[in-house]
Amino acid sequence: MDRAAYSSMSAQETDHWWFVARRAIIAHLIEKHVPLGEGAAILEAGCGTGGNLAMLASYGALDAFEYDADARAMAAGRGIGSIDAGALPGQIGFGEKAYDLIALLDVLEHIDDDTASLKSLGGRLRADGRMLVTVPAVPWLWSDHDTLHHHKRRYTRDGLGEVAVQAGLKVQAIGYFNSLLFPLAVMQRVAHQLTKSKAALDVRPSAPVNALLQTVFAAERHIVDHIRFPIGLSLYAVLSR
Repeated sequence: MDRAAYSSMSAQETDHWWFVARRAIIAHLIEKHVPLGEGAAILEAGCGTGGNLAMLASYGALDAFEYDADARAMAAGRGIGSIDAGALPGQIGFGEKAYDLIALLDVLEHIDDDTASLKSLGGRLRADGRMLVTVPAVPWLWSDHDTLHHHKRRYTRDGLGEVAVQAGLKVQAIGYFNSLLFPLAVMQRVAHQLTKSKAALDVRPSAPVNALLQTVFAAERHIVDHIRFPIGLSLYAVLSR
């Protein structure tokens, strides 16, 4: 991503509605779909500036790697887990250590070879381990926001599942989320197209709006396992060997 995007992310991850609500949903998915016992080994692949480290570390012993040196320094500065340099698909690091949970959270869309990356990470799962992947969804929603954040693609549910299967992984669960706010996002993108305005770096809206959006988005954690959303701004997949 652009350097400014990393700086913006680091500043926003604590209280911006999208980051806070997404963490709540990710935590729910882990608790629902990932069998973790005492002493679980956890890896975050592409930890960025470290906004998910505290949440993931609450489930076990955490390792994380990040390609970008500036983002990695910000993550290491949080003092959570073991942070190292790495890159997908071939530079995971941490010896040959295997993991109970590998989290790949809005990373796969940045990588040229997504199939090879999932295959490489799958090789580091324990026999009963799980990989939790989140990605941006709906290719026709491509906008300046994706360009700004150096995305290579947005996914469909079938497309993400196909990449996982091609990587030799089993799909335990898959679905859309950030669906309740989908109409608002579509209207925003249409407005940008009509006005030909450029996407700006994400900024936290006013406190009342931030709280409202966070409440709506985070509420999906209560229904994501019970309702098969037909569409959403994001996709999740729980994968196994």
